[in-house]
Amino acid sequence: MKLKKGLQIFGIWCLSLMILLTGCEMKQVGNMAKTEVEFTVVEPDEVPSELAVIIEENKQGEIKLTYEDQGYMYLVRGYGQQKTGGYSIAVNEVFLAEDGLHVDTSLIGPPRDQEIRDEASYPYLVIKIEAQEAEVLFD
Repeated sequence: MKLKKGLQIFGIWCLSLMILLTGCEMKQVGNMAKTEVEFTVVEPDEVPSELAVIIEENKQGEIKLTYEDQGYMYLVRGYGQQKTGGYSIAVNEVFLAEDGLHVDTSLIGPPRDQEIRDEASYPYLVIKIEAQEAEVLFD
């Protein structure tokens, strides 16, 4: 009887653990496990005003910065001045590993079939996540 009750408790515990881990994805980074982090790409008009000022002041050069506000962390990746318009930025991955929170983005050049503005542009991206205590590493 005790064994049956113990198995029931163990089964409930395992089921609870599985429910808790739903939505998290574990992968290996080299020898480290990593957990994908849910994120939102923030539209320029939704960036907190104080952060928007910081971005504007620093857009000429490369930007890798974090900003916290109301329980959220904003991860900013800017690629500095580009000679033309038409650039975009892809978010490859945002994940948590033993050594910190990794943010991997790529600058994508203008499409060849698109008419390109012949004026400088300053591509940047703002990613919003729940606030984290981990060190942020821009890959």
